[in-house]
Amino acid sequence: MKITEILMAEHAVFHNLFDHIERVAPRLKTLGEVKALAAVVQKLHEPHSHTEDDLFIEPLEHCFDQLGQNETFHAEHELMEAALDKVQKARTLKDAKKILLGAMAACRKHFDQEERIVFPMAERVLKTKTLTELGAQWFAQRDSKKR
Repeated sequence: MKITEILMAEHAVFHNLFDHIERVAPRLKTLGEVKALAAVVQKLHEPHSHTEDDLFIEPLEHCFDQLGQNETFHAEHELMEAALDKVQKARTLKDAKKILLGAMAACRKHFDQEERIVFPMAERVLKTKTLTELGAQWFAQRDSKKR
């Protein structure tokens, strides 16, 4: 399986999670509930982000450099993680909801860019064999973490 296929499958899960959060967040009654949702996103996003950075973006660095987007791409991952951290530090329910929903919007925007620009670019620039080898590395990393 190609790394692009794996990351797209993960994105599908994230889009469903974002939909759920955007639907339920306005009705949440406690700060703890909002923080719990943010923690779920953090727990899922962190390994996804590291996978993209380590296995996927690294082979494409030269392309991002040419587009002048290398720093922007990495900064967006950090901004998403910082926004989710900020939810955990929020002191009011209203602030936590606002920050969480803002983080979901930022995540959607970033994921959309990846799906429209980065994944197709990888399919054009990298050989199928390379994409498949990166997918195998993803499976190997996942399996080593289970132990």
